[in-house]
Amino acid sequence: MTNSGMTNRIRHNSAPITRRTALTAIAQTTASGIVASALASTVAAAAPRTSRATTGPSLTASLQARIDAAAPLGQPVVLPPGTTVTRPLTLRTGTIVTGHGPSTRLLFTGGGPALIANDAHGLRIVNLTIDGNNRPLFAGQQGDTANALLSFTRCDGLALDSVTIANASGNGVNLAHCTGRIDRCTIAHILDAGLFALDSRLSITGNTVEACGNNGILIWRSAIAEDCSDITGNRIANIRADGGGTGQNGNGINVFRAGGVRVQNNTITDCAYTGVRANAASNVLISANTCLRLGEVALYAEHALDDPPNVDTSPGFQGAVISNNIVDRAATGISVTNFSAGGRLAVIQGNLIRNLFRRDREPVDQRGHGICVEADATVTGNTIEGAPTAGIVVGWGRHMRDVAITGNLVRASRSGVLISSDPAAQGRVLIANNIISSATDGAIRAHDHGRAFGPDLAREPASTGRVSVSGNVVG
Repeated sequence: MTNSGMTNRIRHNSAPITRRTALTAIAQTTASGIVASALASTVAAAAPRTSRATTGPSLTASLQARIDAAAPLGQPVVLPPGTTVTRPLTLRTGTIVTGHGPSTRLLFTGGGPALIANDAHGLRIVNLTIDGNNRPLFAGQQGDTANALLSFTRCDGLALDSVTIANASGNGVNLAHCTGRIDRCTIAHILDAGLFALDSRLSITGNTVEACGNNGILIWRSAIAEDCSDITGNRIANIRADGGGTGQNGNGINVFRAGGVRVQNNTITDCAYTGVRANAASNVLISANTCLRLGEVALYAEHALDDPPNVDTSPGFQGAVISNNIVDRAATGISVTNFSAGGRLAVIQGNLIRNLFRRDREPVDQRGHGICVEADATVTGNTIEGAPTAGIVVGWGRHMRDVAITGNLVRASRSGVLISSDPAAQGRVLIANNIISSATDGAIRAHDHGRAFGPDLAREPASTGRVSVSGNVVG
């Protein structure tokens, strides 16, 4: 919504993220010194090994040499079963690193990203575990940085497949200006964000991201641009908001300034704030996701404000399709807002939303809404049950224009549909052919910043001024 309680500012932990700070943080990650490390031998020399940890500077130097030699030939470096203690390694164009599944474990001892690559193409990391051991990623460095256990910059054709990335003291994976795929990986027990992708184009499919301190998957752009990443079929769970804030942390998936992103068929549970939050992200598709137990809005499309406001301010999104999702327990099911900053144009269709709640301890932003929209939007064929404030909220103050609410079922909610009464609101509103059952405080009423008043328009069908009400069934 457009009141101060419903406008969120994008930050990373407690410090603001701007184009400059995001790019600087990535640069710090990729510029870390490469320290000699201990790994296993290549496939030609590999022998079965027990789970006993192995290490040794000479072996590390030897393996780095083997990686460097194998990469231009396209030959894989096969790591045997067992635990290998390692410090940072550099990957070259054509590097292929593979293991024998979870039994192949790289145990990180700190000093920089465990794996780092710059301007390296065709990288493949397959079938192993990379354990950050919760060790510092930058020795002696404190504060808010985008450091990560895996850090890749300007790498095309990247592939991570069946890799477990765990126990990172920053982000799990950082990608900047990369293309590629992340498939069937597990990213877990991460201090900050599981995956942070900046100015990249990715397919992220079939992964598990869980137990992260601030966010699950971040798809960001340093400036508003088409992105077209796919986030499909992932399981995201237990995302906290250790960095605090009012929505910049605690999100399962956050799409920021990235246009044309598709978020589909994911299961997102137990996030401190939002399941899918799209900020200043035009033409976003959010479809067929299952979202359970969210602390704020389950599915959110909104504008975003940078802080400080004089640095690369982001205008609102234009275009969002939110369809066929399941939301069970959240403070609001779906919110498509911020017409005040240009946020507009949405289709919200076929969603099932139930078991909503109010955040009564919040002084302003309590919510308890099923669906909230403001401008140039259709809300059709949704089923909403158990909204303690209202099933559908149209407009917020003067921020309302051209909304159609048709063919929805709203039941067991305090109010069925609320329509902003502000005389400065624009366009027309159509409320037609809905079924509104067991609304304890009126089926269709006017509201002033969330406070319902006036007669129940569903029982007095009318077409007056900008609001048309007809054909609704009330019981």
